[in-house]
Parts: sequence; C-alpha cells; structure tokens
Amino acid sequence: MIAQPQYISPQDEQLIMSPAEYLAWESVQDSRHEYENGKIIAMTGGTIPHSQIPLNFASLLLAHLRGKGCKITISDAKVTIKSGKYYYPDVVVSCDERDRFSRDFFQYPTLIAEVLSPSTEARDRGIKQQNYMLIDTLQTYILINSERPRIEIYQKLDRAWEYISIAIEQTNFDQDDPLIHITSIDLQFPLSALYENIDFLDSEQIEK
Repeated sequence: MIAQPQYISPQDEQLIMSPAEYLAWESVQDSRHEYENGKIIAMTGGTIPHSQIPLNFASLLLAHLRGKGCKITISDAKVTIKSGKYYYPDVVVSCDERDRFSRDFFQYPTLIAEVLSPSTEARDRGIKQQNYMLIDTLQTYILINSERPRIEIYQKLDRAWEYISIAIEQTNFDQDDPLIHITSIDLQFPLSALYENIDFLDSEQIEK
C-alpha cells in the first residue's frame, strides 16, 4: 500500500515512487504534485495574475480552436514525458486524436505555456523546458511573464526551435500593443489580451 502523506516539501529527498505509484497516489491528494525522476515535487499556490493569465490565454485559444477537435486545459491537467515525468503546465493544447479520450494526462500536446513567477522561473526555463521539448508532437512552448508585459515563444521548425521575445516597457498598452502570432495554430492576438484585468505593480512595489 502506498504511503499518503498530506504534504510533501519540494526539498524532500526521501520519498521515491514509480510512475504507477505516483499516479495512484496523486489521484487521492488534495493538492497537486509533479513527478520527476521518481521524486515528488509539491505545487505551491500562485499570485492572482499568475492565475488570471492562463485564463485569459485559454479564452483566446478556445475561441480560435472551437470546432477543430482540440482540447484546452489550464493548471489541473498533467502532461507526461516518455521518460516517465509528469508536469502540470499552466496551459496545454492537444489537437492529437490520440489524446481525445485522455483522463489522467496528455501525451501528445501541440502547445504548452507556463506563466513565470520568481518561484517557478528557474524550473520553467530549465529542466521542464528541456523535457517538454522532447515531446515529438510539441510545436510551441511559451513563457509568459506575470509581472511585466513580456512573452517568449519557442516554435519548432523542422528539428530546430525558433525563439521570439516580445516585451514593452510601459504597462498600459496605450502607445504600444504588439501583435503576437503563434504559427503552429495560426493564432494572432494583441499582447494586451494576455494581460486583461491585470494591474502591474511599479518597481518600488515589487521590491517591497
């Protein structure tokens, strides 16, 4: 029988599970945990902007992809890597027929997006990005800054990844609102659409 502690610290190096044990254990937990190299990584709560941005992005995706057989999820859907890792991206799009009846996790995503925060940025740019890019079907990986208007897009071209970074200095979009184009799903939208209903802190407020 699998031990079921109520909470596991991200620093806990003792608990090792097989992928099957992790999936069984995770299905009865009150909070979310990622799985990497046999170890459990607790998911912590985020800020309000960190929650709002995936919702804004998902609404754009839903309107654009409606009727095209794609599934769009935010935060609570796992993605698995062939090496047996399981992550909870902030946004996932799968248009692959093989994911049509998936219940526990996606295996064939087309697009993955992560919203950056100080506590998650290192993993989102590091080990998670490296593992996401091992997924054969993945065409687009997106990093969205939650504290300033900036989006970074990795788009797959044959076997290479093209990198695009779009950012503006001001935060009200009155004078500059660049158009974002995600080629893998042929979606275009203004940068401001990602940050709808978000009020940015100034530098002094961030430092506090």
